[in-house]
Amino acid sequence: MVGALVGLSAAVLITGLEFVTEVAGLAHLVEVKWWIPFLTVPVGLAAAHLLASRLAPEAIGDGVPETSAALTVRAGYLPTRAFFVKILATTLTVGGGGSAGREGPMVQIGGTVGSKVGRWAGLGEDQIRSLVAAGAGAAIGASFNAPIAGMLFALEVILGAFAIRHLNAVVVASVTAAVTSRSIVGSDRILTAFAFQLEDARELFLYAVLGLLAVVVGIIFLELVDRAERLNLGSRVPGWLRAALFGVAVAAIALIDPQILGDGQDFVASLVRPVEENAQVWGILIGLSLMKIVATAFTLGGHGSGGAFMPSLFIGAALGSGFGELLAPMWGFSTLRPGAFAVVGMAAAFAAIARAPLTSILIVFEITGDYGLVLPLMLATSLATFVADRWHPTSVYTMALRRMGIQPLRPAEVDLLDTINVGQVMTRTAPCIEPEATTAEAQGLLDRSRHHGLAVTDDDRLVGLLAVSDIVRAGGPSDQTSVGEVMTPSPVTVTEETQVSAALERMAALGVGRLPVVEADDPARLVGMFRREDAVRAYHLALEARTDQEHVRQRLGARTHPGVEFFEFEITAGSVADGRPIKQVPWPAGCTVVSVRRERQVSVPNGATVLKAGDLLTVYGTRGGRERLAARLAREVGRDDASEEQSAQIQ
Repeated sequence: MVGALVGLSAAVLITGLEFVTEVAGLAHLVEVKWWIPFLTVPVGLAAAHLLASRLAPEAIGDGVPETSAALTVRAGYLPTRAFFVKILATTLTVGGGGSAGREGPMVQIGGTVGSKVGRWAGLGEDQIRSLVAAGAGAAIGASFNAPIAGMLFALEVILGAFAIRHLNAVVVASVTAAVTSRSIVGSDRILTAFAFQLEDARELFLYAVLGLLAVVVGIIFLELVDRAERLNLGSRVPGWLRAALFGVAVAAIALIDPQILGDGQDFVASLVRPVEENAQVWGILIGLSLMKIVATAFTLGGHGSGGAFMPSLFIGAALGSGFGELLAPMWGFSTLRPGAFAVVGMAAAFAAIARAPLTSILIVFEITGDYGLVLPLMLATSLATFVADRWHPTSVYTMALRRMGIQPLRPAEVDLLDTINVGQVMTRTAPCIEPEATTAEAQGLLDRSRHHGLAVTDDDRLVGLLAVSDIVRAGGPSDQTSVGEVMTPSPVTVTEETQVSAALERMAALGVGRLPVVEADDPARLVGMFRREDAVRAYHLALEARTDQEHVRQRLGARTHPGVEFFEFEITAGSVADGRPIKQVPWPAGCTVVSVRRERQVSVPNGATVLKAGDLLTVYGTRGGRERLAARLAREVGRDDASEEQSAQIQ
């Protein structure tokens, strides 16, 4: 269902963009009158900003960061109102000539479809997250007829992890959306490229250089976009006027070459054809690449609705084609085809800007439909990602998340807490209060429980969250003010299955010290509270588990010693070792106690260590010593069948 709806939405957006472009007189950019962009671009940007800011502020911008933010801090919730507003704002921004792409907005539109369908079906948080990611991946699959690339984009960029539990939904939705959109709009309106071949292995050196050049233009793009987004024109300049001024700047750049207007898909398509059909001057192509960077920065800085996906491909294609045109007359080993360099440049530039190397490789492969350039693609893309990540650690999407106050965490930074779920450490007996209670009563309950926040429930259903700061902002505890008046309604929640690392990321992004824990299948049923102190307990629990794993690993490594081995057994109640120090236990020759594990604590024993029933001992000794130990313990217990039972416990 999500895939079909996203494919239909993509067809609506593509058709709407073509209609607005035709009405604005920008259908044929090479023939457009010089004054037309000065009218259409500012008006389109200003109208898009006015529409979005008044009806759905979340529809402003790229769309990919908003979708990632919803998965990070809002459990996959994307408001339905943004669906229609995003389509209209994007048609005005890009159709009016703004230098941006439709793919980023389509990701938000697809994610909104997934979020709505998941909530409509009454699914739990994890299933809704799957559908949001599926909708986002389906959007890319529908825009480019590239379902594999759409799947990887959802996992690599939106989710930030290759989670198997999300894979089925993402794959099905991406394929369905691609088939749906292509059957409606046709393949002629979707980007395709010529299938080039690598003619000489020595060309790989040139493709590596192209990958490094893609890093340079990618970093310039990121810096200009960030500065344009942050540029403050003062409180006296309203948002719509800011958008119009930035639109005038884009139109001024279009005076040099109007092909930088819009998403530039037709221009990119002309570059990825055989060189004989479209030979251009290399200087013009590289100049177009730089002008597209500036024009896109102004468009995104104008706070309309457009993405950085297609502009990245435009920049890379123009750079690669210009690089190929420059070197073709000098290269004497083989015939260089600028179109091939344009194809590889697209992938390398997007990898440097979005830090999505797998998506970059697969999307170019799918639009060419051939493996001929797979080696240059892999080389240039991986090199661009590696160098760009060390030069500029944020991508165009994570950069936008940071402007929202969300600090994305890399998997390596949270690997310990990925192993612990909220349900293992949460507080299950968290105090609750009803919305009709007064803030004075709430303050008394907070003081008695020594907590700084309370879950607000009505008929055992979670309706809000009350913090000490909420009471302070309301003027302090009062018998005249109810909890429902000052609480935070519809708070962000987690489930027992949520990883502690993900819960901490939401807490950090929201600046809160606690999150209600709800049932996975019923988002309004409260089961506990996750607090900062629970996170500390989770960290220690993860450290203990890692210590245990390391201990086991070391023991397993030592078992390769010939003649002796490690073995474990549990002290049973009533045995000769139960309640006695190690030095008083009659250990047989050839056995040495190495460690004692009691509950989750592992210690190195000495002679005075008192053993207890349930202790797990690790013993180092010979095989004969193990058999004698089992027999001795069995005799001490005094059961005829104890020897067999005790031997079964020894590993």
